[in-house]
Amino acid sequence: MAHFIDRRLNGKGKSTVNRQRFLRRYKEQIKKAVSESINKRSVTDVTSGEKIGISSRDISEPIFHTGKGGARSIVHPGNDQFTAGDKIKRPESGAGQGGDSHASDSGEGQDDFVFQISKDEYLDLLFEDLILPNLEKTQQDKLVQYESYRAGFVSDGVPSNLDVVRSLKGSVARRIALSGGKKAQLKALQAQLAEILEEKVPDQLALAKLKDDIKQLEKAIARVPFIDTFDLRFRNYQKRPIPSSKAVMFCLMDVSGSMDQATKDKAKRFYILLYLFLTRTYKDVEVVYIHHHTQAKEVDEQEFFYSTETGGTIVSSALVLMKQIVEQRYSQQEWNIYAAQASDGDNWTDDCAKCTELLERSLLPSVRYFAYIEITARQHQKLWHEYEKLSQIHNNFAIKHIVDVDDIYPVFRELFDQSVEKPSGVA
Repeated sequence: MAHFIDRRLNGKGKSTVNRQRFLRRYKEQIKKAVSESINKRSVTDVTSGEKIGISSRDISEPIFHTGKGGARSIVHPGNDQFTAGDKIKRPESGAGQGGDSHASDSGEGQDDFVFQISKDEYLDLLFEDLILPNLEKTQQDKLVQYESYRAGFVSDGVPSNLDVVRSLKGSVARRIALSGGKKAQLKALQAQLAEILEEKVPDQLALAKLKDDIKQLEKAIARVPFIDTFDLRFRNYQKRPIPSSKAVMFCLMDVSGSMDQATKDKAKRFYILLYLFLTRTYKDVEVVYIHHHTQAKEVDEQEFFYSTETGGTIVSSALVLMKQIVEQRYSQQEWNIYAAQASDGDNWTDDCAKCTELLERSLLPSVRYFAYIEITARQHQKLWHEYEKLSQIHNNFAIKHIVDVDDIYPVFRELFDQSVEKPSGVA
């Protein structure tokens, strides 16, 4: 009887089992590689997959092997420079093991192991364990946070959700279905072979035919693979909404003349990460974009990220506008209010005290969390020192410093890491 297997709906990832095990075993190295890769992308290219490289030194496994012991004499062919008893000098620094991707002045190096992760795997690793701090239930409306729950098994999914035990059970069932009948025939033929061999004068024709039939059955059984793609079963996770709260995030960005293009790009990278985190983790969270120089203006997403407007610097103008918008549209009793402010810290000296007063009296009592990010390689200005005093008094106020692109993602994680307790400062 012929068996037909329809493979048209199955994927071709035959190494899925090994991939899932690899991602689990080297998760920390992969997360580190992901955090480094985010800094190398363009400002807008943060939603696709990524090629990840891990040093082969990090994934090497210890092995046992038989060593060559005892006294040995070796003759190397082609030696025309040395005789017995000569001492060979150690190679100079930098010699040997050339051509590696991690060359060093000591002559050592390691090649990278490079592989591709999907967009979902990339973003999951990027925003793992991040939350909006101090989120509380106010009026259950608008903002819906999702929780994942198990919903059986499916035949297709991402490698990280592969259920090895269920897949192996499917493999065993398939092999029994495809080779069970043949194994029964094989057992019967082997019994017949034993009977013929016990005869004093075995029938050679019957014996040859029997051996040939047994050989063909053994080949047919061996052709059944141990595991195949349609054996794979993935844990199915679905998301259900959790009635949560209404939340709004204010994004305040300095676009004054002291903010050069490189500094603005760093600020935009931070806000793009923040936007992706909010939209991936929460549903319908509102985002208010404000940019300012001497005057503040509420803008849309397009203008916030691509406007070339510039001017002097009065940081308090953004805080005044935020205060007005909160009073007009976002009641503290109904909304969880958040804010993230990015600037190079360059501000009029007299205006720094006004910023402190606005925050302490009007904004911090009503917001769940306010984060200030200063982007500069210079020494901190008066605005940083004023804000530093506030951060020591108010638990819902945080300040961080970014010098170059490599600091953006670590700072972002520090601000929204759920493992770091951030007590609410809202009265």
